[in-house]
Amino acid sequence: QLQLVESGGGLVQSGGSLRLSCAASAFSLDRYTIGWFRQAPGKEREGVSCTSKSGKSTTLKDSVKGRFTASRDNAKSTVYLQMNSLKPEDTAVYTCADECEIMFVRTWGQGTQVTVSS
Repeated sequence: QLQLVESGGGLVQSGGSLRLSCAASAFSLDRYTIGWFRQAPGKEREGVSCTSKSGKSTTLKDSVKGRFTASRDNAKSTVYLQMNSLKPEDTAVYTCADECEIMFVRTWGQGTQVTVSS
């Protein structure tokens, strides 16, 4: 059974950077598209990025385009979310999942907190 474990969250000042990692237990990560989601306090969970199985195609939420980059290394069974020029409104719990649409997700990670101070 696929398991996902995020790491790399933390507290950073506005304008700073963080790189989140999503490590998968599966030995064939290339079987899965991987989505990054985030949920801020009092708000609904929203999709941030979607990385295709090969990693050749990535989509990003409009508000993070130009600041965030999603990538994956299937050999290391890890998907990354590089976050630059962070803003206070990026503060949320970030979670990776085995699908890019919430309604189709079967496996969620435990989440990692990202806090951006102004």
